[in-house]
Amino acid sequence: MVFSGHHARKRFAQHWLIDADVLDQILDAADVQPDDQVLEVGPGRGSLTERLLASPAMAVHAIELDRDLVAGLSQRFGDQPRFTLLQGDVLSVPLNFPDGTFASKVVANIPYNITGPLLERLVGRLDRPVEMPYQRLVLLVQKEVAERIRARPGQSCFSALSVRLQLLARCSSVCPVPPRCFKPSPKVQSEVIALEPLEPGQRLETRLAIRVEALLRQAFLARRKMLRNTLAGLRPAAELQALAEGIGISLQQRPQELSPAHWVELAKGLNRADDVGYQQ
Repeated sequence: MVFSGHHARKRFAQHWLIDADVLDQILDAADVQPDDQVLEVGPGRGSLTERLLASPAMAVHAIELDRDLVAGLSQRFGDQPRFTLLQGDVLSVPLNFPDGTFASKVVANIPYNITGPLLERLVGRLDRPVEMPYQRLVLLVQKEVAERIRARPGQSCFSALSVRLQLLARCSSVCPVPPRCFKPSPKVQSEVIALEPLEPGQRLETRLAIRVEALLRQAFLARRKMLRNTLAGLRPAAELQALAEGIGISLQQRPQELSPAHWVELAKGLNRADDVGYQQ
């Protein structure tokens, strides 16, 4: 066997996805077309890589941290002309293909200990989104993170991450993935999600994005407190009250009760108030 003698390593958070049905659902969600170049993060032993190479994809570029797995993957798929492989940390290595082009889609079984930084690298931040967004990302993540990403206002898991990702991409669930689908089995539930990043013209303009990000940091640090407390000091109380009423929210609400659209409108109102103050 190509990977004989290799065991899953805890320091790399390695859990091999072995469920054929889940693997097929990931591929279906990726909707790979003949003109797609696919970036696979963390191919492991190549179960999903094999399916991607059997798809119509123009090319598949994999990034793997574990040197021993890289050797096995090279042996297994090295003769495939549409396959390239890079050994390294996905948080720091170049994400482009060897010819300098970039992927149109991303497929990743994300190591759960780097989920946040990797999401930021692949999707970006509100105030610094990825310059050339991917058409689609299909990611296997911890269920708790998936629930936060796709949460709706008012749900207990709705968070700053929910607002950020939903203002950067369309987010949907693909399928649940219980521990038995992996070898070795993790101690947590997992889920496959799909993200479709917004086109540059649909994103928040930079100044507005910076304000929304600042509001989220300030408000969600004290998510149990009412907005009248967490936003106090940004503008005079009466002015904040009028602004809240104008966009259909109450300062007695808590941060997790406001929709992404409400946060944008709140930021717009505060920016307008700042502009008026500068002119006076």
